[in-house]
Amino acid sequence: MLPALAILAAALCFSTTGTAQALAGVDASPVAVGAARIVVGGGILGLLALARRSREPAPTGSRLSTAALIAVGAIGVLSYQPLFFLGTRENGVAIGTVVALGSAPIATGIADAVRSRRLPSPRWTLATAIALAGVVLVSGMTGGTVALAPGGLFASAGAGMSYALYTVCAKALIERGWNSTRVMGTVFGVAAVASLPVLLLAGASWLATPNGLALALWLGVVTTTVAYLLFGWGLARLTAVTVSTLTLAEPLAATLLGLFVLHEHLTLVSAIGLTLLAVGLALVSIPSRRREEVPDATTPA
Repeated sequence: MLPALAILAAALCFSTTGTAQALAGVDASPVAVGAARIVVGGGILGLLALARRSREPAPTGSRLSTAALIAVGAIGVLSYQPLFFLGTRENGVAIGTVVALGSAPIATGIADAVRSRRLPSPRWTLATAIALAGVVLVSGMTGGTVALAPGGLFASAGAGMSYALYTVCAKALIERGWNSTRVMGTVFGVAAVASLPVLLLAGASWLATPNGLALALWLGVVTTTVAYLLFGWGLARLTAVTVSTLTLAEPLAATLLGLFVLHEHLTLVSAIGLTLLAVGLALVSIPSRRREEVPDATTPA
């Protein structure tokens, strides 16, 4: 259960993003905030990766294929935030979030099945379906007719694909003998370097304010550095598809934070959705007889 709890703790860190931005109230674009988050958090993770590099044995696999995995993973990290924000801008926060988060486990399942040539288990399929139904209900997408922008839907689905890219690439690097901290640090460190010009172009003056600096540090340290160290540790010990479903705890935790911190109201439909989400997450978290664990590079066989 410890790896599952690590992923759930990472999802809890992720879920504070919206609440932190609401409390900070800074005058900054979502692109600028997202870039600052990656620059700060990815920079710290990159330094941790450099510190570990000299103490680890050489991983397996060719340098070219390893570099390709790092590059594709970094592209996934970089593309997630602008695509996510574009989807929510075009179709609203509820629909954009549901399509992005809902497509992520499906995209991860397809990508991992292609990579490993193994279909996800029936239990994962059932648990993910239950959890996705819960996400839809929590978002309030039921009832009424909404004219959806196709471009926004593609952007949100692209965000889910981006998540799948860096999750599956990180898992492949771990299986080659990389330590999970080094994997997260390398992928996010490359993304941090690429995010710096984006931050400068999007505007960084808000970082000079106390609220802006506090927001950037929270998003960088808690929702990126701490979250992805936990995420990587869990990913080293669970399958990529299991991890992708467990991160659906993010909307559950975000809803609870909205209730208790921002004093938002919970409808009956949302309450049912939270229950379904909890059931799906519990189902996928229960250890199965077939061992899913893949040892970390620092764990003796």
